[in-house]
Amino acid sequence: MSIEIGQKIPDATVYIMGDSGPESHETSQLFTDKKTVLFALPGAFTPTCSRSHLPGYIDHFGDFAQKGVDQVICLSVNDAWVMDAWGKAQGADGKVMMVGDGNGDLSRKLGFLVDRSGAGFGDRSIRYAMIIENGVVTHLNVEEPQVFKISDAGTMLALL
Repeated sequence: MSIEIGQKIPDATVYIMGDSGPESHETSQLFTDKKTVLFALPGAFTPTCSRSHLPGYIDHFGDFAQKGVDQVICLSVNDAWVMDAWGKAQGADGKVMMVGDGNGDLSRKLGFLVDRSGAGFGDRSIRYAMIIENGVVTHLNVEEPQVFKISDAGTMLALL
């Protein structure tokens, strides 16, 4: 069972790179009193994620801010070190918050963790995007496997 519109984001610990290394953040704090666009993808440095998914959100960061979005978050079942390096390589600094869900705890609680062992990935997140207002999901676009059509930045902007 996966999260649905109208439900609160579950409590989980995620990691964001700080000045001296990965810092833990509780979702209850991360999403409180904020309008957030969260998008998740299978993995940092992977082809669709690097060519299209993350760059779209970086390119449209200003558009999201104009629509009242407080933060844009990229989530992947990677560690904070990898997410930070990927964000820097893509120019996400100051625009998209790169969040590592290294153990898959949040992805699992959302109902979006899948076994991709057959492809050599292990457990990964499916591709999706959501709008979260004060911790509650107001829009949710979940992609079919191997598809990238409704979790892109343009689609999410149109929902705001």
